Amino acid sequence: MESRTERRQALRTLGLGLAAGAAGMVAARGAEAAATAMAPSLEPAGARTLAALTHKLARAPRRRDFKQVPMILTEPGQWDHEALNEILAYRGRPKQVWDNQVLGGAWLNLMRNAMNAQIWSFRHADFLCVSGTHGSAHLALYDDVIWEKYDFAMLTGGQFKSNRFAQGPDGGKPSDYETADGLFSAKGDSIAVLQRRGAVFLACHNAIWELSGRLMARGNNPDHLSQEAMAAELTNHLIAGIVLTPGVVGTLVELQTAGFVYGT
Repeated sequence: MESRTERRQALRTLGLGLAAGAAGMVAARGAEAAATAMAPSLEPAGARTLAALTHKLARAPRRRDFKQVPMILTEPGQWDHEALNEILAYRGRPKQVWDNQVLGGAWLNLMRNAMNAQIWSFRHADFLCVSGTHGSAHLALYDDVIWEKYDFAMLTGGQFKSNRFAQGPDGGKPSDYETADGLFSAKGDSIAVLQRRGAVFLACHNAIWELSGRLMARGNNPDHLSQEAMAAELTNHLIAGIVLTPGVVGTLVELQTAGFVYGT
């Protein structure tokens, strides 16, 4: 009896391990599939280190099946720690992180201009441009489902009816960088286009938590969720390719320690 019980327990443990492994593989494949589904890369020719990072980030899992999340994240599994670690370990130079807070500001334009000058003026093909996104700019990181459900247009005072920041035209190729109306001009001031160029956008758990509290305070809680559950729902609806951090302001310190230049 004891031997059979031990065998059953061993099989159960093995099954749980296989299930956990399968879940991790699904998460990784999902992230890679999302990246593959994007339009072709616009990374410059010769940017081998940047291309390697893009590939690693595409394979890094993004957990988006949370039921509840706490106010302060304390375990790496609560954020996209594999992807974030790849960014912190990036060996290409130079590398810059932008402190992006205002949705209606020039943040995407500034990132694009920095990339243009670094890549083609200063010849740094492996330049890495990262958006430390929080404040109202964080609204740009949610999908259309969440924008509609929680009426984010209202949060912008009606200035933005939809999340146009996440959208961008397809087409283009790296050699088009001098095309005046191409994707390397203001026409390419979008998260989608800049991601294709190798830029990375960080999400902020603190911004997610504070937004959930703000929505609840306004009575905008159609499913009568707890704050922990609403924050989880918001997390689960970040757009493809985003890297979730435990908090952008704290992560800025980690990035600067790792050699990133601070931009604002």
